[in-house]
Amino acid sequence: MVTEIVIAFAGTALLVCAIVADQRWLDRHFLPSLFMPRHAFVLAATTARVVTAALGVALALVLRSRMGRFVARIPPGTRFADAARISLAVALALGTSELVLRRTYTRATEERPANEEPRRRRDQQLGWVFVPSHTGHDTIGGRTIEYAFDPAGYRVRRADEPVDPERPTVIFTGESIMAGHGLTWDESVPAQVEALLETQSANLAVNGYANDQAYLRLRAELPRFRRPVAVVSLFAPALFDRNLDDDRPHVGPGLVWLPAEHRSRLAAVARWLVPYRSDDAIERGIAATREVLLATVTLARARGAVPLIVVPQFDPEEPVERMLRRRILDEAGLPYVRVELDPSWRVLGDPHPDARGTHAMAVAIATYLQSR
Repeated sequence: MVTEIVIAFAGTALLVCAIVADQRWLDRHFLPSLFMPRHAFVLAATTARVVTAALGVALALVLRSRMGRFVARIPPGTRFADAARISLAVALALGTSELVLRRTYTRATEERPANEEPRRRRDQQLGWVFVPSHTGHDTIGGRTIEYAFDPAGYRVRRADEPVDPERPTVIFTGESIMAGHGLTWDESVPAQVEALLETQSANLAVNGYANDQAYLRLRAELPRFRRPVAVVSLFAPALFDRNLDDDRPHVGPGLVWLPAEHRSRLAAVARWLVPYRSDDAIERGIAATREVLLATVTLARARGAVPLIVVPQFDPEEPVERMLRRRILDEAGLPYVRVELDPSWRVLGDPHPDARGTHAMAVAIATYLQSR
C-alpha cells in the first residue's frame, strides 16, 4: 500500500511539472542561445513535456498497482537490504564520478581546451587569453582559417604586423563573434571597419568571453593606447546566459573582481545539460551586465573615444531578447546599434556569422562612427 502511494505521488508530481512548465515558464527560465535555434528549443521542450507527462500518467494509473504487487512479494528484510545496497552503489558512483571529473574536467563552462585553435592559455585575472605571438590554423566550414596574434595577444593579419598603440585606433572588445571565429582576418568585423574608416583596429576580443571579462580586458589594455578613437563592444541577448556564470573570474557588484567559484563538477555537468536560471539569478545578471557595459562606455569617454555597443540579431527578436535589450541597454541610455542578420548568414556548420554577417555589422559600426 505504501509503495503504491509513493509511486502515485511520483507520477502525479511528474504530471504537474509537465503542466506547470509551459512555454511561458520555459522562456522565463531557459535563456536564448546562439547555439540552439528557437525552433529547435521549442521542439526539445515540447518533447520533454510530453515524455514527462506520459511517464507521470503511466506511473499513477498503469504501473502503480503492478509495482506495488511486485514489491509486496519481496520479504521486508530483503527489501531493506536491496535498498541499502542500491543506495550505497549510487553514493559510490556519484562520489567516484565527482573525483574523476575534478581531475579530467577542470575548465570553466565557456573555456575551451588549450590545444584547440585559436589557442588559449590560463590567465589569473581573466580566466583565459589567446596565446600571444602565435599563428595557428583550423578547418571550419571546409576552409582552412589562419589565426595570428601579436605579442599583446590581439588578433592581427600577420603575427609580424603587431598593433601600434601610438597610432589612432578603433578598439574592439567581445567574444568569438568579434574575434572572427571561422573567418579570415580580412572577413572579421575589426578588419572590415579598419578598411572602411582607414583607421587602425585593435581586436581585444577572446573566444568565450562574457561581457564582464571583455570589460576587464579593456580596463587592463586601454592605457596602452595613446590615441583611442572609439571603443566598440558587443552585446547579444543570445549570449546573455554566459554573463551569469561564476565558474571563472568575474565581476561582482560595484565592479569588484572576484575569483572563480569552485563547485561540484557533477553539478556543473547537470547545469550544462539543463541550463535552468532562477528569476533572482537573471535579475542579478541584468543588473551586473548593465553596470559592466556602462563602465565600458565610461572608460571610453574618459579617454576621449567614442563608445559603441553592437547588437547582432539572428532571426526575429524574441520577447525575452527584447526584454533583455531594453532593460540592459535602453534603460541605461547606452549607445548601441542593432544589426539584423539573415539566418542564412552563418559559417557553414557553425552558428557564428559568416563574412556577410560581419560585413553588415562593420557597415553599421562604421556608419555610426562616421556620424560622430
